[in-house]
Amino acid sequence: MTSSQVDQQHEGNTGTAAEEAAAGEGYHRTLGARQIQMIAIGGAIGTGLFLGAGKAISKAGPSLILAYAIAGLVIFFIMRALGELLMYRPVSGSFSEYAREFVGPFWGYVTGWTYWLFWVVTGITEVTAAAQYMAYWTHDSFPQWGYALIFTVVLYLANLISVKLFGELEFWFSMVKVTAIVGMILICAGILTVGFSDAADTASVSNLWNDGGFFPKGIGGTLMTLQIVMFAFLAVELVGVTAGESKDPAKTLPKAINTVPWRIAVFYVGALVMILSVVPWSEFQPGVSPFVAAFEKMGLGVGAAIVNFVVLTAALSSCNSGMYSTGRMLRDLALNGQGPKLFTRLTKNGTPLVGTTFSAALMLVGVWINYVAPGKAFDYVVSFATISGMWAWIMILVCQIRYRAKSDRGELPASPFRAPGAPWSSWFALAFIGMVIVMMGADKDARVSLYCAPLWGLLLGVSYLVLKSRDPQGAAFAKR
Repeated sequence: MTSSQVDQQHEGNTGTAAEEAAAGEGYHRTLGARQIQMIAIGGAIGTGLFLGAGKAISKAGPSLILAYAIAGLVIFFIMRALGELLMYRPVSGSFSEYAREFVGPFWGYVTGWTYWLFWVVTGITEVTAAAQYMAYWTHDSFPQWGYALIFTVVLYLANLISVKLFGELEFWFSMVKVTAIVGMILICAGILTVGFSDAADTASVSNLWNDGGFFPKGIGGTLMTLQIVMFAFLAVELVGVTAGESKDPAKTLPKAINTVPWRIAVFYVGALVMILSVVPWSEFQPGVSPFVAAFEKMGLGVGAAIVNFVVLTAALSSCNSGMYSTGRMLRDLALNGQGPKLFTRLTKNGTPLVGTTFSAALMLVGVWINYVAPGKAFDYVVSFATISGMWAWIMILVCQIRYRAKSDRGELPASPFRAPGAPWSSWFALAFIGMVIVMMGADKDARVSLYCAPLWGLLLGVSYLVLKSRDPQGAAFAKR
């Protein structure tokens, strides 16, 4: 049975639709509210904040705070659009399934395979980063590729055991990241109010505008950081992939999505306001974590070790999410005839064995890259992640706009969790993403990802035509 064959006659009962979706897909609903909440939080906190913010601060100064706030609003619009679709029909295929229904079978095919590739590439990137972070403690006494292999195998086995174990790993990975950020905020607040540590003499909220103003590099400098900012938010949509395995999606998913504003306000805007108040923006350097720089300014030498542990956790969390989502995406494609049938197989515990194994095998390419070029491994695989990840956001918004139009006309049941301000909020988010893509084209460091996208699109287009020529009347290629 394909995921598209799940009964859509909700009659206002989202819980019933959720149970029908679960039965149709064969997954076990074992992810509880506690795990879903932390998966949602962890998706919004990654190495983009702990490491990437250093480069962004040097380019934009304190105005980076405004960039994160505006981008955070856009992310909220995206997540509410996703929430409206999830409550209409909660399925594990998520964006791919909605693209198939509201845009067309080809776009579902493109979205599913692109999101799968996004997580494979991200998994390679993050396992490479995790291996590099281990060098902080081992000082090259153990080969970098060895750590990459160990991390890949351990996370692969954890994902095969059960989805509940995946949820527990994500819970504790996210807990480490949240604790680190809250701890930094409290320390900075103490310095600003009580005045302890080496940074007390220069710490002041006025640091946000005293050194060249709030926009020291001009508005253009702020705009050029948008791709870095959006990269930091990639994976926040992962909560949508968990829809088919949540115990009570009608309650847990809306609650998790509605926490997006305060998560961004605290973990991004709040943390940056505090750090840039304690340490003047001009003291931050590209490639250096703002958290490490702040700890050093405070005279807390242990800070570097703490942050290294946190970013190691963030990298492993992202790779763990990659293992989880790739198997689900491949299975959704296979269920809809747009991927090999062997990807539909589930273990007794309800995990997609073949799809996860195939994806993990490709992630082992990261181990090989770490072996042949350990110094450049991260740069080799990171460029495609941003543009492929944003494609999922684009399709979420387009599908929500089309779904809302149909529900308003009475052609489909209305979702009980409607996106506020839609469809205008969704159009605004689409325009913002378009601006970010333009900014990526203007940045020589990010431009390479735009070169890769057309090549990937061409490959998908050709492969789709080949599949369709073999079975032109197949359900996988029929307009729904």
